[in-house]
Amino acid sequence: MNNDEFRQWSRRAADWGADYRSTLREQPVRPLVEPGDIFRSIGASPPEDAEPMDQIFADFEEKILPGMTHWQHPRFFAYFPANAAPVSVVAEYLVSAMAAQCMLWQTSPAATELETRTVDWMRQALGLPEGFSGVIQDSASSATLAAVLTMRERALDWQGSKQGLAGQARLRIYSSDQVHTSIDRAIWISGIGEDNLVRIPVGGRFRAMDTAALEAAIVADREAGMQPAGIIACVGGTSTGGTDDILGVAAVAQRHGLYLHVDAAWAGSAMICPEYRRFWAGVERADSIVFNPHKWLGAQFDCSMQFIRRPEDLVRTLAIKPEFLKTHGRDGIINYSEWSVPLGRRFRALKLWFLLRAHGLENLRAMIRNHVAWSERLAARLAREPDFEIVSEPMLSLFSFRHKAIADAEADEHNLRLVNAINDDGRIYLTQTRVDGQVAIRFQVGQFEATAADIDMAFTVIMEIARGVA
Repeated sequence: MNNDEFRQWSRRAADWGADYRSTLREQPVRPLVEPGDIFRSIGASPPEDAEPMDQIFADFEEKILPGMTHWQHPRFFAYFPANAAPVSVVAEYLVSAMAAQCMLWQTSPAATELETRTVDWMRQALGLPEGFSGVIQDSASSATLAAVLTMRERALDWQGSKQGLAGQARLRIYSSDQVHTSIDRAIWISGIGEDNLVRIPVGGRFRAMDTAALEAAIVADREAGMQPAGIIACVGGTSTGGTDDILGVAAVAQRHGLYLHVDAAWAGSAMICPEYRRFWAGVERADSIVFNPHKWLGAQFDCSMQFIRRPEDLVRTLAIKPEFLKTHGRDGIINYSEWSVPLGRRFRALKLWFLLRAHGLENLRAMIRNHVAWSERLAARLAREPDFEIVSEPMLSLFSFRHKAIADAEADEHNLRLVNAINDDGRIYLTQTRVDGQVAIRFQVGQFEATAADIDMAFTVIMEIARGVA
């Protein structure tokens, strides 16, 4: 592809993207395909000769697009959002065109320094104190793994990476059962082991960790000769929005000298609104915090922000400095590859910088406040219906509900049939979860361009299909 062709197809792609976004409401949220349909439509062998871009683009529209789930659809109420505000897409065009490898300050000084600045902008926006530094990771999974590795190394006096875990004290990490499965993976990958992730009982509306039970577990493990290493607390868990008492958990962590990591991957975006900060009161006492601007805030995936109280501990855990990666003659610079598990790094800060400037915090706050209000209103409407029950009350814009079956023994199967029927209909997209062992249907509002009318449509679809499911 020469430069003129690059210009032509770049414009074509940009036009296609704008047309795609403007017609999403006309599309089913989830594709109406069967497993294997797309695979069978694609050639079994790679082409020996170059093919024309016209044909490649046509195949994209005819074969690939019909099999895509539309995550930017305004009626995507499943999982959590993976928003890509149009301005962040424009920034990603620029990042893709430059294709910079931003692992070190010297490999892209502007990328490093913009990251430092935008992380601090977000620190201020969330109301965090000046003591926190930060880094943009690819996902909350990577940020949590980095935190768990730091817990491990600090508990082992920085000898785990050098000596391995064999012969060391058995490490223990504590969380509730409301945390994301990325915590389980971090425990596996770090070598600590699934059996050493201690699940603390939960209670109350937000299924918060019982801090007395947490403290008792730590004391019991120490008495048994094991080594408590850290606590992972949750703000806005994936299933029902489970949220721990961060202040109470932090007090336990401080008394026992444990590292505290707070996973607020989804809910953290809402903390740009001062009135929602009550959900993580005490977060300033955490050692690290993660939230994903690529979820609710509108920055295109991937863009996960990790705030750290002591960056030197993270660097001590992760940094490796062969001669060819050293920046000679420059003091006090940051090489963010030393703050991350991967060496390679994309220029993630640009889309966040564009987003914050183009929308401003006040417009982003208005969006989040609307989503919360619309979700609460829908939950109240469902609660007034005699054949529905609210299983978990709204936590910000997330709640879960269940449709009553003729017989209680059939409730799980009935609600699974219902959520599948809703999704097959195509007008909205929901997911299921289990709450206290029973199937419930999750609903969350978070798509960047959703309106009150989209939530009204959700109520209409749920009612219509529920009354037609036997």
